[in-house]
Amino acid sequence: MVNLKSDQEIKIMTEGGKKLKAVVKELLHLIRKGITTKEIDSRAEELIKKQGGKSSFKTVSGYSWTICSPINEQIVHTKPSNRILKEGDVLTLDIGMLYQGLHTDYAITKVVGENKDAKINKFLKIGEETLTLAIKEARIGNRLGSISSVIEKEITGNGYFVIKKLTGHGIGKKLHEDPYVFGFVDRPINKSLLIKKGLVIAIEIIYAMGTDKMIYEEDNWSIITKDRSLSACFEHTVAVTSQGPIILT
Repeated sequence: MVNLKSDQEIKIMTEGGKKLKAVVKELLHLIRKGITTKEIDSRAEELIKKQGGKSSFKTVSGYSWTICSPINEQIVHTKPSNRILKEGDVLTLDIGMLYQGLHTDYAITKVVGENKDAKINKFLKIGEETLTLAIKEARIGNRLGSISSVIEKEITGNGYFVIKKLTGHGIGKKLHEDPYVFGFVDRPINKSLLIKKGLVIAIEIIYAMGTDKMIYEEDNWSIITKDRSLSACFEHTVAVTSQGPIILT
């Protein structure tokens, strides 16, 4: 069941999203060669508490960390560890914050150090641009399939692959709520969910350079591309309002 949010709930999520964005801004300054993802996670926890929030990801059963930190072929759900970041690694920083009973969720992928590889630069640029275009479709009276269609068209049109088993999602009192927000068209667009005022969704661009196939690593959390090709994720929490889509994160 889709839980539409009240104006007051969206107001709280807007405030929470701003706080999460401030946390991410500080964390991005930490991303450099020589640091471990566990160190970034530790700082993330401190910053979220400082903002008056709690870690969203720690509300997920069995997950004890504040961020997910996939590197290179790792797609999502990678636990922070003592792995040291190297120059040229491609790191996804995925983080959520629970603030006054409501969650927001945010992910960004960047190169550690200088990005000297034009191929990687284009890959990440397309992901960011696709998210921007997808968000524009989150309007009252539109269909959820329009968002999925834009994602699929942009990612596959540029020669990349949508990871179809991983999706965006509704968000609010729970980190993951209905509806699923697919990165591909799974049914005729006019049969997909009608977008109404108060819908709040985490739109995620989850894609890879060489395949749409994924496998789990040994810990059964971290998911990687089957062919070990580069992967990335860009995500914003978005509210549908009478003024159009509002990016909360």
